[in-house]
This record gives sequence, structure tokens and C-alpha cells, in this order.
Amino acid sequence: MGENAVRPVIFAVSGYKNTGKTTLITAIVPILVEKGYQVAVIKHDGHEFESDVPGTDSYQHQKAGAYGTAVFSESQFLVTKRIPKISAEMLFSFFPEADIILIEGLKDSDYPKYICTSPQENTAPGEIAERILELLKKRNRKKCESEYHAREI
Repeated sequence: MGENAVRPVIFAVSGYKNTGKTTLITAIVPILVEKGYQVAVIKHDGHEFESDVPGTDSYQHQKAGAYGTAVFSESQFLVTKRIPKISAEMLFSFFPEADIILIEGLKDSDYPKYICTSPQENTAPGEIAERILELLKKRNRKKCESEYHAREI
């Protein structure tokens, strides 16, 4: 990130399996997007997963032994790459334009988070979106204060 770049707000939606994490995130994203924010979502999977669809060319490339594959069109891309250790922080660089990055999972992380307990007991998406926007406002205030102090020096 450049010297003047603003880091995105990172917020995790965590909890055990079948507690409504995906449902909650898919309800929060449109609220934030409607307010004009660029939102990215990173999903952590605690188990190995099949990263491609059987029958596709890129799936065949992986099965042939390629350590990485990429598929792209004019407006999107998908990269799969096997490396020994991956962190959420490594993935943030793929979303330099994001105002907000939501992480599904990582319940043991230090990121600000909402812990899902069950789909019936989860807080309303609008309330969680407001909490995320408060973090964004706080971050923006800190940035303005640091810019102000830099001009005084």
C-alpha cells in the first residue's frame, strides 16, 4: 500500500459450522454496498477444500500437477495456488480498493468480530453493518487527525 493509502476496515463474522455466518454476511454486504462502500469477503476454511469444479480446464491443469492456475476474463479472475502457509493478511493485497473486508471465520483472530451462535439468535444484519460503519468512521477520524498533525510539523 502506498504512503497515503487507507487500509480497509477488517471485520470477521465467526462461529461454528451452521451458525448462520454465510447468511449473515450475504445480508450485510448489500447494506454496505448500497451505502457506496467497496466490500470484499474472504472465507476461511478450516479444512482442505476442492478449489475447482471437476470437468473444467483449470481443474484438469491442477490434477495434472500444476501448483497454480488462473482463469480470467475481461472483468474478473480466479487464482488458485498451493503454498505451505496462507494467512488472511496475504489475501488483503488482492483487494486494494476495498473500504471494508469481511472475513468469514477466524474465530480465534484478533480482528473485530461478531460471533454467530445460531441462525435464530444472530443480531440483525443492519445492526452489525452499523458497527462496521462505526469502525470505518473511527479509522477515518484517526487518518484525518494524523494528516492534521503532519501539516503542523
